[in-house]
Amino acid sequence: MKLTFLGATHEVTGSCFLLEAVGKKILVDYGMEQGPDTYENAELPVKPADIDMVLLTHAHMDHSGKLPLLYKNGFAGQVFSTTGTADLCEIMLRDSAHIQMFEAEWKNRKGKRAGREAVEPLYDMDDAVGVLSCFVRCEYGKEIRVAEGIRVRFVDAGHLLGSSSIEVWICENGVEKKLVFSGDIGNASQPLICDPQYIESADYVVMESTYGDRSHDAPVDYAVALAEVIQRTFDRGGNVVVPSFAVGRTQEMLYFIRHIKQEKLVKGHDDFEVWVDSPLANEATNIFREHMWSDFDEEARELLRQGVNPIGFTGLKTSITSDDSRRINEDMRPKVILSASGMCDAGRIKHHLKHNLWRPESTVLFVGYQAVGTLGRALLDGTKSVKLFGEEIDVKAEICRLPGISGHADNQGLMRWICAFKEKPEKVFVVHGEDTVCELFTDRLRTEKGLDAYAPYSGTVFDLAAGRFVLMAEPIRIKKEQPSAAAAKVTKAFAKLLAAGQRLIGVIRKNEGGANADLDKFTRQIHELCDKWERID
Repeated sequence: MKLTFLGATHEVTGSCFLLEAVGKKILVDYGMEQGPDTYENAELPVKPADIDMVLLTHAHMDHSGKLPLLYKNGFAGQVFSTTGTADLCEIMLRDSAHIQMFEAEWKNRKGKRAGREAVEPLYDMDDAVGVLSCFVRCEYGKEIRVAEGIRVRFVDAGHLLGSSSIEVWICENGVEKKLVFSGDIGNASQPLICDPQYIESADYVVMESTYGDRSHDAPVDYAVALAEVIQRTFDRGGNVVVPSFAVGRTQEMLYFIRHIKQEKLVKGHDDFEVWVDSPLANEATNIFREHMWSDFDEEARELLRQGVNPIGFTGLKTSITSDDSRRINEDMRPKVILSASGMCDAGRIKHHLKHNLWRPESTVLFVGYQAVGTLGRALLDGTKSVKLFGEEIDVKAEICRLPGISGHADNQGLMRWICAFKEKPEKVFVVHGEDTVCELFTDRLRTEKGLDAYAPYSGTVFDLAAGRFVLMAEPIRIKKEQPSAAAAKVTKAFAKLLAAGQRLIGVIRKNEGGANADLDKFTRQIHELCDKWERID
């Protein structure tokens, strides 16, 4: 009875854990690594053909994206997930296979001219279709006996349609243990989906820590804030271009726009059009519609009882073909354009940016996280021009951001989740967070809650029956060009500066409602400080 940590250890993506008990080998998630990697991940210690089953927390690629590769390499077992997760994987894994095949073909066209050997896609459509045939759909809250001595139950994690925490009961050689894999814990009060459900007991907990070091912005009236952006943009005669993640965020935006239209929060543009220009987003929206009654929260179901589609409204248009996409910008009437990718790195959104970034009357509105190094982050950081399709585009459009409705719980939400356990687990394993975040959150669990918490590195093996580590793996950093000593000092100094800036924002928020004279003085001091440092080259 042992647990091996393979992915999402001291990193956010690539979730993967191997559970071995009662003669069975079980993977919990098998996700892709996305973005920059800090540490090398241990190889899967068993052959894919020897894996008996997979327990899948949800459909996001960093949890499900390597399942077709598992199938390609010999896996023929079962993949247990909720129905919502299985339905989303139907479109997301196919889409991922299409991308893998397209990128391989593109690299081979270029490589052939340079005399390089052909590359193969990580997996192809046959592999995606093959693993999809292995899915077993499960209901929330229902215990399932997946093998002799092993029961599982999926609990709504409130992160994405179909997302779950997974309870696993194991009985082996007279020893019984219960594990809980948190999956990605959702943020409370998200539109459409339910809040995360709490679990009350476990011997061992494998817990995510994505936002274990920060609190989300204070909640705002999202519909009102969005309506203000649409109003001022339409009054100028421009488009509102929204880079939006296809699964989850797009459907939330439709929910808010329906409310805006119903309450007539945008004046003088009653029949404005909203285009969803992403084939994947359109397919995902259809799946959300199919799950309205079963998976939506009470507020959304109340709308359904009133005969209202929570994510549908007059003026909603969908773009399927490339020709459809091009025609959106040929019509000069103001409109909202929702398109992927959410960080502007690929997909149709780049075409809409090309047609709108140079227009002072248009707005590019960000509603999700923009990673360092992405085009979206560059625009938010104030770049004056960007290169799109070989053409230099001046950035004249308004660039703004709405406080994100994060799909992840913040540090307070994570603390509420772990504090719901009525008795302290024997051990809490902290995963799915950046290196420093894992350590910080682990330390908080120890010092503030008195929990036996540990952040394992990839390759760590724990004996669940004996309650001890079999192997405590050492971190293996991915070799990168090392910065000079001077550069390292600059990096640390800049990190301290960022931390100071975050503290300043906290102080500003705490002074809300203060005396006007004090606030004016504080504002002048901040401007004076900014003026000083802007003059320094």
